[in-house]
Amino acid sequence: MDKKDFILASASPYRLALLEQIGLSPKLVCPADIDESCQKHETPSHYVKRMATEKAARVAKLHPGENILACDTVVVVGRRILHKAKDEEEQTAVMRLVSGRASHVLSAVCLIDRNGRRALRFSDSRVITKHLSEKEIRDYVATGEWKGCSGYKIEGRFAGYVRKIVGSYSGIVGLPLYETQNLLNGAGIR
Repeated sequence: MDKKDFILASASPYRLALLEQIGLSPKLVCPADIDESCQKHETPSHYVKRMATEKAARVAKLHPGENILACDTVVVVGRRILHKAKDEEEQTAVMRLVSGRASHVLSAVCLIDRNGRRALRFSDSRVITKHLSEKEIRDYVATGEWKGCSGYKIEGRFAGYVRKIVGSYSGIVGLPLYETQNLLNGAGIR
């Protein structure tokens, strides 16, 4: 696959695979090391947009004159961001929280082009989960597939618990492809 003229500011193998799925393989992968703490009174949509922008800006400083693509994705219930669970106990609480209700998966994609211009796109997808029994919760938590992600992995066993999705499946996985392709095409990256 031809490498395209951009750097992906992410260590996520899922984001890389999604890009490759639509023929957009970056010439370099350079994860951004930033503080991902929420600011006081920050809304989830503002948070995810700020994270994507800060990731792109950090990598742009390391690689001036390059096109930098960054993304951030979080699962939200109400106004609460479900951060990555540290252990099985935290993930069990997450599963109980999403059981029988709708959660939102917010993704923001930021492109800083070689001239320093910034463009941002946002995706909000709704995931409606069936009511989960305690056994289903225990079984899912025991898989460990949730490790390293916010909330759950839609592309794994959790998919069997999802009643309905409204929005971008790829955005739920971690990179909304429609928005991403439009950003890159707008910058002349095809």
